[in-house]
Amino acid sequence: MNPTVIDGNLLKLLITNGTIALRNDHQRINELNVFPVPDGDTGSNMQSTMMSGVKAISGFEDESIDKVAKALSRGLLMGARGNSGVILSQLFSGFAKTFKELNTANPVQFVQGMSRGVKQAYSAVINPVEGTILTVAREAADKALEYAKEDSDLLDVLDVYIEEAYESLKRTPDLLPVLKEAGVVDSGGAGFIVIVEGMILALKGEILEDVKFNTVASVSREIESYENSTDFGYCTEFIVQLKEGKDFNKDKFVKRISRFGDSLVVVSDEEICKVHIHTKTPGDVLNFGQQYGNFATLKIENMTLQHSETLLHSHEEGHDCGHDHAEFKPSPMKKYGIITVVNGSGLREMFKEMGVNCVIDGGQTMNPSTEDFINAVEALHVEHVIIIPNNGNVLLSAQTAAKYMKDKSVTVLPAKTIAQGYASLTMFDSNQELQQNIVEMTELIKHVKTGEVTYAVRDTEYKGVKITKDEFIGIAEGEIVVSAPERKDTVTHLFDKLIDESSEIVTVMYGKTVKEEELEAVMLYLEEHYGDLEVETVEGNQEIYSYIIAVE
Repeated sequence: MNPTVIDGNLLKLLITNGTIALRNDHQRINELNVFPVPDGDTGSNMQSTMMSGVKAISGFEDESIDKVAKALSRGLLMGARGNSGVILSQLFSGFAKTFKELNTANPVQFVQGMSRGVKQAYSAVINPVEGTILTVAREAADKALEYAKEDSDLLDVLDVYIEEAYESLKRTPDLLPVLKEAGVVDSGGAGFIVIVEGMILALKGEILEDVKFNTVASVSREIESYENSTDFGYCTEFIVQLKEGKDFNKDKFVKRISRFGDSLVVVSDEEICKVHIHTKTPGDVLNFGQQYGNFATLKIENMTLQHSETLLHSHEEGHDCGHDHAEFKPSPMKKYGIITVVNGSGLREMFKEMGVNCVIDGGQTMNPSTEDFINAVEALHVEHVIIIPNNGNVLLSAQTAAKYMKDKSVTVLPAKTIAQGYASLTMFDSNQELQQNIVEMTELIKHVKTGEVTYAVRDTEYKGVKITKDEFIGIAEGEIVVSAPERKDTVTHLFDKLIDESSEIVTVMYGKTVKEEELEAVMLYLEEHYGDLEVETVEGNQEIYSYIIAVE
C-alpha cells in the first residue's frame, strides 16, 4: 500500500498498528532509563496513552480524517500518562488541527500535521530540553517536509521521516550528556520511532498482533480483565436526560455500554436513562453516555481506595455493590478539596490524615492519566481544588488536567516528590485564602530535601558513582549519590548527604521490605549522629523505594 490520499480509515489503521508496535515493545523502551532503577516507565506511559487514543477511534468507520484525528487527539489527551505521554498527546493534538474540515489529506498535509504537532508539543513544555522526543520528532518532520510533494506516496515520505528519526535518536546522547554517561538513547524518542515504524508496517501490509492480549490492529479496544484483580475500579452512576426526537433503544444501549465494565444496572423511560456500572475507565463511560443527552446527575466513586466525594447517591432496589446507596442530600460546598498521588497503604493513610480528600493510587510505574485527575476534580464539591502530584513524572498530566478544566478553580502544587508533598501539607490552612496557601506551601517545598533508596537493575556509572546490579542506590535531590551492597549503609549515607546545620526535622517513610531490626539500626544511627533533630517515622508500605526521606 503506497497511498497518495489518506482518509479516516487509513489514519485509524496507521495509529492502531503503531500503537500495537509500541505495546509489544514497551518494556524495551522502559529499560532505556538513565537511572538504573526498577521503575522505568516511559514505554508503559506512552503505550497506555496511545491505547486511550485507539479506544477513542475504535468505533469509527468511513469517517473523515478530520473527525478521526479530533477523536484521537481527545482520547490521547484524556489518557496521557507521565511527561512522555503528555508530550505524545500534544504531538498528535497539533497533528489533528491540520485536518480541520478535511475529508482526506495528502502526504504533504500529513507531514505538515506532524510538524505542527512538534510546535504544539514544544509550547506545552515549560522548559523544553533538546535530546528528547521533541528533538527526534522535530528533526524527522523537517526532513520529511523537504522531501514531500503533493503527489508523493505516503510510504516514501514516511521512509524519509523514519530514517532521519533514527539518525536524530543516535544524536540524543550528544545533546544530553546524562544519556551518554548512562550509555542509552532517549527513551521517549525511541518509543515515538516504534509508533512510526508500526505505521510504516501497516502501509506495507503487515498488520501486527498484540502479543499481550492476542489481538490484531482491527481489534482496537484494550482488553482488561475485571476478574482476579486488586483494582476494583470506579462505581460510576449517572442520569441522562435523553435527547428529544430520538428513539432510545435500551437493548442496544445495554449491549454497547456493557463492554466498559460489569455490575451493570440500566433503568430508563421516555425521558431519562439511569445507569450504574463498575468500570476501570469512567471517562469512557461518561463520554459514551453523553452521546444520548445531557447529564442530570453523575457520581464516580473509587472502590479501590474506599474513598469518594459523592455528587449523587441513588438507591436501586435489590442492588448491592458493597457501599451505601441511601438517598443523597446535597451538602454545602466546601472551600477546599485536595487531591494527591500516592502508592502504599501507609502513605495513603498519612495523607488522608493530613486533610487530603482524594488519593489517586499511583506514582512511580503507576502514573495516573489526565482523565484520572479530571474525574477526581469533578467528584469534589468544593470551591478550590489543590492537586499535589508528588512525582515529577506526574506533574505535567496534572497541569494538563487543570488547564482543561477552565470552569473550575484548580491549582497544581509543584511537588515532585512524596517528601515535598508531605511537607507542603503541614502549611495548609483551610481558613486561609487560596493564594496565601499556595504561596506558603510552595515556599516550603523549596526548603525540603528528598532522599530515596531503591535497588539497581543494571551495572552502570552515574556522575562518578559506580553502580552494580542489585546493589542499593541512594538518590538525594534527584541525583544518585551512593551505591552499596547493604541497604542500611545506603540510608545512613543519605542522611549524611541531606542533613546539615539548618536541618530541624527528618521524616523516614519506610516500605514493605524493611524489617524491624533494620529500621531500629537506622533510627539508632540518626540518634547517635543527629540527636538534636526531631525524627518521625511512617510505615508507608510503598513499593520499589524502600525508604523515602524528607529533611526540613
